[in-house]
Amino acid sequence: CKSVKIGVVVYNRNVCRLTPSLLEQLAERCPNLIGYKDGLGDIELMVSVRRRLGERFTYLGGLPTAEVFAAAYKALGVPVYSSAVFNFIPRTAMEFYKAIAADDHETVGKIIDDFFLPLLEIRNRRAGYAVSMVKAGAKIVGHDAGPVRAPLTDLLPDEYERLATLIRKLGPQ
Repeated sequence: CKSVKIGVVVYNRNVCRLTPSLLEQLAERCPNLIGYKDGLGDIELMVSVRRRLGERFTYLGGLPTAEVFAAAYKALGVPVYSSAVFNFIPRTAMEFYKAIAADDHETVGKIIDDFFLPLLEIRNRRAGYAVSMVKAGAKIVGHDAGPVRAPLTDLLPDEYERLATLIRKLGPQ
């Protein structure tokens, strides 16, 4: 935190499992540590962090396909999330976010049923497909970011076509 003058957000993910106690110590030592992004999905830990640090941090959901967890995280006091799909379906991503913010459960459910659950079927086929899917989605809409780096693999042709079909069904973005 000392090397930058801007706010810093810690990303709790994979091998970086920061405890509420350690986060509290970091917050005391780093006044520009302003946020906590959860990429673990450990609800018990998230509740503990939120209760212990309260308004000291801004909280952000950071799980893969974070929209699926958005309503639950909002109930925990985590009102926002990082949206990977915003990279290729920005209109739909904003519609979903606004529905979450407004507690519009009907719209949230429809977008989850029509887009996110089929998307998860593709994503869950292989480890690392969360990244592969975002790159494929960007390519489908004309923003080719190149292939994924090893050890990840790109979507298989039939998976790529399934994703393209899902995106087309959403209409212009």
